[in-house]
Amino acid sequence: MKKNNLNIVITLLLFFSNYILASNLSEDVISNLICKEYSYVNIQGKDLNLNPDDYLLIKKDGTFDYQVDSLNKDGDWTLNGTTLTFNYKNGSDIIKDSKNFKVESISEESLVISLNNIKFEFEHNFSNKISMFSTTMDNAFKPIVEKMASVIFWDVSSINISMDIEENLEDGTVVSKNVKYYPLGIKKGMPFIVIWLILGALFFTWKMNFINIRGFRHAISLVKGDYSNPNNKGEVSHFQALTTALSGTVGLGNIAGVAIAISLGGPGATFWMIVAGLIGMSSKFVECTLGVKYRKIDKNGVVSGGPMYYLRDGLAKKNLPKLGKVLAVLFAILCVGGSIGGGNMFQANQAFAAVKSIFPSLANFGPVFGIILALVVGFVIIGGIKSIARVTEKIVPFMAAIYVGAALIIIGYHFSELGMVFQKIINGAFSPEAGLGGFIGVLIVGFKRAAFSNEAGVGSASIAHSAAKTKEPVSEGMVALLEPFIDTIVICTMTAIVIIITGSYDNVSGLGGSELTSEAFGSVISWFPYILTIAILLFAFSTIISWSYYGLKSWTFLFGQSKTTEMVYKIMLMFFVVVGSTVNLGSVLDFSDMMILAMAFPNIIGLVILSSEVKLDLKNYMKKIKDGTIKKYK
Repeated sequence: MKKNNLNIVITLLLFFSNYILASNLSEDVISNLICKEYSYVNIQGKDLNLNPDDYLLIKKDGTFDYQVDSLNKDGDWTLNGTTLTFNYKNGSDIIKDSKNFKVESISEESLVISLNNIKFEFEHNFSNKISMFSTTMDNAFKPIVEKMASVIFWDVSSINISMDIEENLEDGTVVSKNVKYYPLGIKKGMPFIVIWLILGALFFTWKMNFINIRGFRHAISLVKGDYSNPNNKGEVSHFQALTTALSGTVGLGNIAGVAIAISLGGPGATFWMIVAGLIGMSSKFVECTLGVKYRKIDKNGVVSGGPMYYLRDGLAKKNLPKLGKVLAVLFAILCVGGSIGGGNMFQANQAFAAVKSIFPSLANFGPVFGIILALVVGFVIIGGIKSIARVTEKIVPFMAAIYVGAALIIIGYHFSELGMVFQKIINGAFSPEAGLGGFIGVLIVGFKRAAFSNEAGVGSASIAHSAAKTKEPVSEGMVALLEPFIDTIVICTMTAIVIIITGSYDNVSGLGGSELTSEAFGSVISWFPYILTIAILLFAFSTIISWSYYGLKSWTFLFGQSKTTEMVYKIMLMFFVVVGSTVNLGSVLDFSDMMILAMAFPNIIGLVILSSEVKLDLKNYMKKIKDGTIKKYK
């Protein structure tokens, strides 16, 4: 009892004081207090340059690591009284060196240790607390992420057949041995989710008689407003619905993802990326047609639509009400999760990373950046889809024009090499180097990038398109098929050509995706890295506001539509904008990205079941266009 009282007194002293002499504390108290992440305040007696990113991390599992100046060390630690021993291992299991530090003073917020005549002063500040929170969250989500990844990214190419064969040796002896035969020809790199999306796209392309090609001209006419009846019900125009959906897909995947795909799969990956974009147009057509067909419009004219509604109501018409409800609820839950993580926190995180790369002095201002971004996002999303559409219809064409314009300048600068680029793309697609994984390896890299970029088959875009002013569901499906064309075939291909034509795809420096793209553009336009930062900010902002709408509609589907439920979601979303700008939640973001991809499972099941219905609607729509029932207004 006395010991407990003593601990309470010591804890109160530590809480209300900046530090307390370690000699006045027990070993147990020091051991509990010392396990934190610290920032360096000062080093007396040793000439080292301190940077804002330098840290000392002492973990409860008995390990430590630190970074200071150019030094990076790790190992395990022990405490004996006030002597803190660091056993340096530097990535190995063998102790390479040991040093005994004396703990001079310690508190909840500070630590002072010494080694001979060298004194190290540390503080446990707000940034350190955020970092520790990130680590705790990361560790909590890691096992969940691993289980989800084992399903979503299950490697289909790992399917093998075990066979017993007989082999004749040189001495005439016959030996039996067991070998594994891989029917798909490769042993890694074919995620199940990619196969799911691509097979769905191929099925819809065949089922709709290549609507991705024969409906293209009509889609352009619809976006131009040629068939727009001002009396049609809805909240936004065809063009606004298209730009809202595009703002949710055009982003870092076009900048960073393509660069990584080309560096991994070579120029040939571009060809298969284009093919995947073409067939993905059919998936967008089917899901967005159904989005409008099964949407709900309340007495105030507010529209709610998307996979949640066509899965529930469409499958109910097919005498599958229970399956429909399960798939709809599953989709809505996944969409809410995706809108908080991949559609929000990840975007805020990458936007701040882009700002930091240009202005390193702002490295510790993540929370401030997050609050400003959250306020701007809140200002837009409070007004609903009409407000979001008014912003995206200006941002998307502007940022696409800047990005594509810069790409065209670089292509023009290297115009004489354009033929060589297309030759590399075609040759690389059908006869790639063995080191790239052969024909199948390059095909998978290209398909994977396209699937992750345009999200055709995921179902998110149909939520935006369901708000379009039209009484013909098929017309909005036609408009939607332009999304993969713009996202993948235009913007992603432009990025790929620039990376190939400048020779940056070899990536000898081992750069990350956005850095590789920046280097390729910067080789001709020296100031492009600044433009790229602006583009990333705009892409991130527009993605957040679009996904806020997707998440909101899924949220109200689950919890009912009212001002209270809507406000709860919007406040939660704004809070996570700040969190995303402040912390690095690797596993949490991986989890939310998987939730976005997992939306494709319930969605494509429903699309396949309802595809015959869409085909009939398409046939009737084309008949109305031909006989003039559907009139042109321009």
